[in-house]
Amino acid sequence: MTDLANSAESDIPALFRNAPSSVGFRKLRKRLVREVRETISRHAMVEASGARPRWLVCLSGGKDSYTLLAVLLELQWRGLLPVDLLACNLDQGQPGFPSHVLPEYLSANRVPHRIVCQDTYSIVTSKIPEGRTYCSLCSRLRRGLLYRTAREEGCQAIVLGHHREDALETMFMNLFHGGRLSSMPPKLVNDDGDLMVLRPLISCAEADIARFAKAMEFPIIPCDLCGSQDGLQRAEVKRMLEEWEHAHPGRLATMAKALTQVRPSHLHDGTLFDFAGLAPGLPAAAEPREEAEGCGAALAMTARLFAAE
Repeated sequence: MTDLANSAESDIPALFRNAPSSVGFRKLRKRLVREVRETISRHAMVEASGARPRWLVCLSGGKDSYTLLAVLLELQWRGLLPVDLLACNLDQGQPGFPSHVLPEYLSANRVPHRIVCQDTYSIVTSKIPEGRTYCSLCSRLRRGLLYRTAREEGCQAIVLGHHREDALETMFMNLFHGGRLSSMPPKLVNDDGDLMVLRPLISCAEADIARFAKAMEFPIIPCDLCGSQDGLQRAEVKRMLEEWEHAHPGRLATMAKALTQVRPSHLHDGTLFDFAGLAPGLPAAAEPREEAEGCGAALAMTARLFAAE
């Protein structure tokens, strides 16, 4: 893959003109591009036929959404993403929000964009008692505005910057507080059935995204302007996962892989697997047999899985 920073081609995306040229950064960029491309392909995010789609790329001003936009632009530039991209930011009226940062950055880098100004902050603060977190209501209002904007702009999908750790945090939040096994899907259809919601970064590690954003010197806008981030249950789960990864490097990658290898027959949900219809004498293909592994074999497998630790 040709390094963007050293390329002399005139059509290079302006966002990459000052990208670092170090070997380490090139490897990091290639990894993110490869992972996003594989995710888009694996989950069929781009239809094989029909008119060229348009995606609304949601840009908050954080490291994740900047990285999402950059990787999608590179894929588009290389001819690997036959999609038109429209960056979109919601100015929700939070006190102190630097409303000039994103429009100036996007304009300077010639990125097609739309800024939507809507004071949802006042709505949230009037509905949520002081001391409670705003995120749930704020998220619902934001999602509604994004859906409306996507329809107005003729977009077939809204694209979000959630990454691997976001998916794992959601899984444990649902497990601990919701009593269910579920996470963030890489692709879904909205309730009205007219728009796709896509998460191309869902297999990318947050640490890689943070390194990429720092190297690219994105003008980061913090997500704590409303003061609602302290004490969140999600923050507790995030700290738990970080401690696990620190103590056992590679643990998060193993857990993320588990999200792609679900066996309904080995869980307890009768709506996903017909336990009532399971009986001796059924064809072998009807149900995977229980592995004939003793404790020793199971422990050996665990040792192999975490050998890198």
